[in-house]
Amino acid sequence: MTVYTGRGDNGNTDLRGGDRVSKTHPRIEAYGTVDELNALLGRVRPAPAGDVDDTLEAVQNHLFVLQAELADPESHEETPEITDEHVELLEEWIDDAEAELPKQDSFLLPGGTDTGSALHHACTVCRRAERRAVVLDEMSAPLDPLVVTYLNRLSDLLYTYSRLSNHREGSIPDQPTYELQPD
Repeated sequence: MTVYTGRGDNGNTDLRGGDRVSKTHPRIEAYGTVDELNALLGRVRPAPAGDVDDTLEAVQNHLFVLQAELADPESHEETPEITDEHVELLEEWIDDAEAELPKQDSFLLPGGTDTGSALHHACTVCRRAERRAVVLDEMSAPLDPLVVTYLNRLSDLLYTYSRLSNHREGSIPDQPTYELQPD
């Protein structure tokens, strides 16, 4: 079997249930952005800290479950689903990371270490995936609410892990000054 089929040459693609839609369809935008997020997480791995790397590997697998839900407008018994347990895991990982971090009392400029910067980038793509899922849900293609909840909590985890990675590697991110800098 070859990777190319030619079926998408006219700008359409197949959904998991067999329907054909435009590659610009909100469903394709939603799961395509989740795919982009997963690829970004793959660029972070292996993360310097084993615990962060293990978590990111689990998240990458969760994202395949999420994509399966987004790729199929109909729920089927065999379709994997994001559950409350997935969200609870994210919250546990956030709580564990925050326990190691100093209190944050201002916004931070994205940056720091390579890992911290990459995780911040992944956080912003996750937020875009969440917005795409909300658009899909609002256009009368209702999603399981846990899809949006998972993405919302995942963006929190990725932001927290960005801070954690920078903290562990001794990089202190700058705070925005909201001022023009002299030439």
